[in-house]
Amino acid sequence: MQGDWAGGLVGPDVWETCRELIPAGSVFAFLAEHREALFPGSMFADMYPSTNGRPSMPPQVLAATVVLQSLHGLSDFDTVQELRCDLRWKAACGLGLHDTAFDPSLLTYFRRRLQRSGDPNRLFTKVKEVVAATGVLKGKHRRALDSTVLDDAVATQDTVTQLVASIRRVIRDVPGAERVAATWCTAHDYTDPGKPRIAWSDEAARAALVDALVTDALNLLGRLPERQLDEMAADAVGLLALVAGQDVEPADDGRGGRWRITQGTAHDRIVSTVDPEARHIHKNRTRHQDGFRAHAAFEPETGLLTEVELTQGSGADNHEAAVAQDLLADDTEDLTVLGDTAYGTGDLREALEADGHTLIIKPPPLKPAVPGGFTTDDFHVDTTAGTVTCPAGHTKALGRRLANGNRQAQFKTLCRTCPLRERCTRSKSGRTFNVHPQYNRLKAARQNATDPNWQTEYRRWRPPVERAIAWLTARGNRRVPYRGVLKNNTWLHNRAAALNLRRLINLGLTHTGHTWTITPATT
Repeated sequence: MQGDWAGGLVGPDVWETCRELIPAGSVFAFLAEHREALFPGSMFADMYPSTNGRPSMPPQVLAATVVLQSLHGLSDFDTVQELRCDLRWKAACGLGLHDTAFDPSLLTYFRRRLQRSGDPNRLFTKVKEVVAATGVLKGKHRRALDSTVLDDAVATQDTVTQLVASIRRVIRDVPGAERVAATWCTAHDYTDPGKPRIAWSDEAARAALVDALVTDALNLLGRLPERQLDEMAADAVGLLALVAGQDVEPADDGRGGRWRITQGTAHDRIVSTVDPEARHIHKNRTRHQDGFRAHAAFEPETGLLTEVELTQGSGADNHEAAVAQDLLADDTEDLTVLGDTAYGTGDLREALEADGHTLIIKPPPLKPAVPGGFTTDDFHVDTTAGTVTCPAGHTKALGRRLANGNRQAQFKTLCRTCPLRERCTRSKSGRTFNVHPQYNRLKAARQNATDPNWQTEYRRWRPPVERAIAWLTARGNRRVPYRGVLKNNTWLHNRAAALNLRRLINLGLTHTGHTWTITPATT
């Protein structure tokens, strides 16, 4: 059941007796004075539906603790140590001077209740309500979008480690699997906690081990008893099926039924069985990380994060352009949306323009087929007439739409004697020109980006979002603290809530009666 304060504090009230020691204008002082107004007990009532049992620690105290923990990037253990030993933390959370706080596991239980509730991001939602009440965003119509890669909390595993771990998990979690494994899984002693004992410097031994482990996995999957599986067992079987197929291919040695490590990396590859939702991410050509992708919408004048979201690191549904609309969904006014080339897709532009937004989104650069040669804009494309005219003046009709929506104009035979061929194509058969289904919209975006006013707007208001990303990842928060998207998404929202609260306090946030207002400090 939900707890509330009963009786007196353990020791003197820190806020009343040591107020002059708490930095004025800090998050600590603000929470000490306005904690109950910011996080009233009623906002957590749905998380404690039962009226029976031992009363919990008051959720207002836990909410304030989570905000401070998220702001300072501390572990559960270190957070409780601060509550026990730091006067600022005691004052902020309403503890007495002699209060020893609580066991660190209580923070885990509180986060679990949050994640399983109807609004797992309610702390962020509450701070957004405070932002709306102050009117600090009134008339602020710019939103800068950006994303960053957050490192996962687990070690990246190689193929052998993933296979062995997944087979062990199936043996442990699936009824009847242990008996099947005793008969059909012979590549390794899966009761041994270590890695298989082979000569790891011997390439042939490594190849034989991979083949044997994949064979064990397939034998185990194919001979499990036919029965309805619970969620844990089904997850174990599904993970083994993925791991057994993502890194291997049939060995082309003429013997059949053998497996080898495939060349290249599988799309959407699982990098660890400990956290199957972590992914290998290419932020750019030189920077590769394993983890998750954090997305943010930022108001550059006030320095407030209007929305954040954490997703897996790969897949079309997790691309910046796919998440952007969700980041702007709560904004009901027409906005000026700023973003880099990751947000420059034709589909996103169409959707945002349909919503009435003005786009200051950098278009992707054109890549000529030949270095220093002609680009797409050197061709004249008439999508209404369905024709393309090349720089040499040749016109060809566009063909039917392909599966990806593109249409093609084939200049092949005309290129044989064309004097501009060396600047147009390297293909022996001649130039094939592809027209994107959003060609006209993308070309207009490229033309708009040459306008000096457009460039001034972009250079003035797009860079501040980089500062917001730096705030999000400061104090060791480049690495997520938990496993899985759900837990880390809640963590990201809590951190954004803490950063927004700190920013609001710096702007002069105060609570008078039942009203939140911004009162800038006077000099």
